[in-house]
Amino acid sequence: MTGREDTRQDTGYEERLRAFTGRELRPLTPAQDPVNQPMIRHWTEAMGDTNPVYTDAGAARATGRGGVVAPASMIQAWTMRGYAATVSPRAGRDGFDELVDLLDEGGYTSVVATDSEFTFLRELEPGDHVAVRESVESISAEKRTGLGTGRFVTTLKTYTDQHGETVATQRWRTLRFRPAPAPAPVEEPSPPPVLRPRPAINRDNAFFFEGAKQHLLLIQRCAACSALRHPPGPCCPECNSQEWDTVEASGRGHVYSYVVNHHPRHPAFDFPLVVAVVELAEGTRLITNLTGVAPDDVAIGMPVVLDWLDADPDLTLPVFRPAPTEAP
Repeated sequence: MTGREDTRQDTGYEERLRAFTGRELRPLTPAQDPVNQPMIRHWTEAMGDTNPVYTDAGAARATGRGGVVAPASMIQAWTMRGYAATVSPRAGRDGFDELVDLLDEGGYTSVVATDSEFTFLRELEPGDHVAVRESVESISAEKRTGLGTGRFVTTLKTYTDQHGETVATQRWRTLRFRPAPAPAPVEEPSPPPVLRPRPAINRDNAFFFEGAKQHLLLIQRCAACSALRHPPGPCCPECNSQEWDTVEASGRGHVYSYVVNHHPRHPAFDFPLVVAVVELAEGTRLITNLTGVAPDDVAIGMPVVLDWLDADPDLTLPVFRPAPTEAP
């Protein structure tokens, strides 16, 4: 499409919009009910308006009125379609539907009310029967707004009584606009992985965790009497020597005791969690996790073999799984 064709299309669109100025959008439509005292009372109670001229005939006459009057701001309430009509589709189409279609064609698909200006010519009294018609007063040129590019559409509602006399007018201004494109979604950074709780490492047990990083299960051994001990400690419980070295465990053992842990939950673990005391072939015991076995299949005395859990780059832990069944 050339620029000239674009211009012709824009000009034609502008002319179609301008043609709506002064056009009736909705014909004269009478209210469902005449002005009446019960509706006035409900309105004033809902609004908290205690002016007695709306509910007390004597108080109204004391002000020079012939009787109670309706609050001026109720004018729209008398001509509202009511719940049943609102939830039911309207029969046929009118000028309002055609104007909305034309605005949609121009991309002005969103709407926001900007202001409403009333002029009241006389007070309404019970028995008055109001009707309303609506026409287009003006459609602005395209304007840039904080909501998007759009046009201000001003319509004029004229309220008349049962004698056809105007009792109020309402200028109703809305902004019909092209919604601004939604900003590109910002990718949220992935949450950091949940790490296992860190062990409390000290000078006595650091060798154990350093060995684990190399997939070596080390047991502390007394340098004086060769007794093995776990958990690690600074002194041999057999001979009180403070000299020690380590020996690598074979990785074989059996379940000495166990529990199945369900609570409290921690996101770094898969539950249920089998926590076992494994007695190694060397005679020492350590607390560890069992893997590769359902909780109901664990049994005291069950043979297990060493496996390794590389929990994260900084933590490797020994775990145990059921020993393979030997063929007869």
